[in-house]
Amino acid sequence: MHDWLASRPAGALARGPIAIILIEDDTEVTSTLRHHLDLGFARILALSPEPLSLDLAPADAARVTNLIWDTRTSGAHVGAVNAIIAAVPTGTWLYYGWNAEYLFYPFSETRRIGEMLAFHAEERRDAMLGFVTDLYPAKNDGFGPAIDREAVMFDRAGYYALQRTDQNGAPASRQMNFHGGLHWRYEEFLPPDRLRIDRVALFRAAPGLTLLPDHRFSDEEYNTYACQWHNNLTCAIASFRVAKALLRNPRSRDAVDSFVWAGSERFDWSSQQLMEAGLMEPGQWF
Repeated sequence: MHDWLASRPAGALARGPIAIILIEDDTEVTSTLRHHLDLGFARILALSPEPLSLDLAPADAARVTNLIWDTRTSGAHVGAVNAIIAAVPTGTWLYYGWNAEYLFYPFSETRRIGEMLAFHAEERRDAMLGFVTDLYPAKNDGFGPAIDREAVMFDRAGYYALQRTDQNGAPASRQMNFHGGLHWRYEEFLPPDRLRIDRVALFRAAPGLTLLPDHRFSDEEYNTYACQWHNNLTCAIASFRVAKALLRNPRSRDAVDSFVWAGSERFDWSSQQLMEAGLMEPGQWF
């Protein structure tokens, strides 16, 4: 990846927004890329340990660049995202996520990502808070690389937020630690540093900006959920990653008879459903 960034073709990263997709296995790779292409990302950087064989139409494939990166190591996102921040023009909008994760924002079915981010920038925001919304199968039998997208559930209830403190122990301005979903219901199987569901998933590249291992940024304003004047847009990342990990990890898979509980709801793959569940905020965006 570093070699390509250093010698990339002229203009390869000149237009944003750009999506960075870290591919750690073969689960729903094509559907992940197609979802973000359909949102209107100008380019997708697909990072994978081995070269990918993509099933995409030629016009779509032209917007995807496969770069070799060890995505399976702990904290692989940090080095990758920071290298790309340093390589793109200042002000470029970036998104990062993994395969089997799908970005949603308010009215994303009818409004392109560039249109939404232009509005967000006009509100003097350089980052957008996202909430990882855990997806899981309605039935665990046969869950594996092929996900039945017609039988997917998410948690409609069970979310909460705790005040975040700064390095002096004082409340951090407009920052909270958010919890819920499978991260909360199966927290005994997750590392302590992976229990939060908040992720600053959309942000603008800036000189000296760095991503931290816990999905926050070195610029504290990037970590806020809203400006000082009113609520802003937030987004959601619908993600199978925790469900995959729980069903594949020998320590946890025998403890999971079914992910479904009283707070489960069938996921209909719509931004409206996520807004109604309180998992993202339209702010002043209409």
